[in-house]
Amino acid sequence: MNPIDSLFQRLRAAKRAAFMPFVTAGDPDIAFTRELLPAVADAGADLMEIGFPFSDPIADGPVIQASYTRALAQKLKLADVFAALRDTTARPGWSAPLVSMASYSLMFKMGPAAFIDAAKAAGVSGAVVPDVPVEEAEELSKLAADRDFKLVLLVTPTTSPQRAEKVVKACGGFVYVVSVVGITGAREALPSALREQLTRLRTMTELPLCVGFGVSRPEHVRELKEIADGVIVGSAVVKKLEAAGTDRAKGLADVKQLVSELRGALG
Repeated sequence: MNPIDSLFQRLRAAKRAAFMPFVTAGDPDIAFTRELLPAVADAGADLMEIGFPFSDPIADGPVIQASYTRALAQKLKLADVFAALRDTTARPGWSAPLVSMASYSLMFKMGPAAFIDAAKAAGVSGAVVPDVPVEEAEELSKLAADRDFKLVLLVTPTTSPQRAEKVVKACGGFVYVVSVVGITGAREALPSALREQLTRLRTMTELPLCVGFGVSRPEHVRELKEIADGVIVGSAVVKKLEAAGTDRAKGLADVKQLVSELRGALG
């Protein structure tokens, strides 16, 4: 069984939502990523979304865009990212599934099958692909399914019910539910329509529904734990990486503290 499926099966039995922090690979450099991932897992992450830096991000706000820029300034290559992830998942006792957040442009350039094979070899269990239209996802979905690799697509507040049904059918592992209209980034409060959005999606799929975009505070996590199967926190975590550029110990400590605090809000 794919590690993502196994995780959500265990968490559903325990009646607990998953906590999924997002971190950028290679920020401020790939050596730091090798330190960061085990620290984030120890702080309570159930699974992790790994941002693959890309020069033209689609839905990322200024915090994650800046993080990608810092990583790319180090001449980061896909091979470097896969090597760091492979080293991480090969650690004794490692159990947190990894999911890449990768533009389809990166996958297309490498070759989708080659990308999936390299990701699996590095211990990655799935990929969130934010910029592939569901109408063009059939081939990618089949490639992923044939390799027991989970393809995760996004459903937004403006996705029509008819299109949302197509999206969830193309997904594996979980559905990435975007809570707000717009780009990633911390928000003051979650939208009131989110509960209705999740209720509607539950009539379309039995896959876990994981909510991201705008989730940044313990009160957001406490609100989501009753209505979502997973909570994704990106910009708030990545913001803490800025300090690692000048003080690695502080950057690592700040990320660990935030992850621990947010994970604690799930109970």
